[in-house]
Amino acid sequence: MLDMKTLGHDAIAEKGRFNAHKYLILRRLSQLGILALFLAGPWLGIWIVKGNLAYSLTLDFLPLTDPYVLLQGSLSGVVPETTAIIGVVIVLLFYFLVGGRVYCSWVCPVNMVTDLAAWLRRKLGIRTTSQLSRSTRFWMLGLTLILPFAVAGGIVWELVNPVSMMFRGIVFGMGAAWVMVLGIFLFDLIVAKDGWCGHICPVGAFYNLVGSRSLLRVNAVQRQACNDCMECYVVCPEPQVIKPALKGEEKGASPVILSSDCTNCGRCIDICAKDVFSYGGRRSKSIEVYKREGEINPGVQA
Repeated sequence: MLDMKTLGHDAIAEKGRFNAHKYLILRRLSQLGILALFLAGPWLGIWIVKGNLAYSLTLDFLPLTDPYVLLQGSLSGVVPETTAIIGVVIVLLFYFLVGGRVYCSWVCPVNMVTDLAAWLRRKLGIRTTSQLSRSTRFWMLGLTLILPFAVAGGIVWELVNPVSMMFRGIVFGMGAAWVMVLGIFLFDLIVAKDGWCGHICPVGAFYNLVGSRSLLRVNAVQRQACNDCMECYVVCPEPQVIKPALKGEEKGASPVILSSDCTNCGRCIDICAKDVFSYGGRRSKSIEVYKREGEINPGVQA
């Protein structure tokens, strides 16, 4: 049985502390850096980015629009401006390339809250028997798209969206936003493992669909080196995506994690002392394939 007290120790011993947390550190820099760019204007008067994660204008010329917010607005009867449409195209192209749920792990500030809950959950050994289905988030997505059109005539989700509430709270004072943030933290800690991001959040469900055919993928090209330590399953927020790529060799399955549930967070890469996982493309080959095809250098990815 995996000892949570020694989780990650092998990776630190093999790769060093930084390399065993490299992508975690980069994600935090990304999330905090994005927040800093937005806050530099209202806090310091340095307007590099104007707006918020729903719509922003960078350096007064580059528009970025959240396609999920624009879709809700359109369903409520709002006619989008040309710059908003251009912003949506840019965002969709980006997430098509790198994976829709990269938003969840590299951009969304709520991820820092849920990651903290997951870490504390492991440290305290908290276990639950929650049977909440991962498909619930897609029902939530459908509901948030129906309500603007059928009931309220407005973007209902943005009233309770924790990302928007956190941003407004940081700028103007947290107030009720603390209740939402604390609720999500406690929900993930004592009710359901990775409950909010993995089971409830409609934003994650939307970007799941956007990135279903994305080019950047985590892969297990060195899966023959796996020693079945199971640590990647423990730290992964979507552990169900790992097995087909990691254990599908006998069935001829690709070593690439093709599921759009994957957030491309890189924690499996960090935690693995054997360097089984890496970033690559949709068509990355495993070392076994290179050997069968007679490649001279099996370590090079396709």
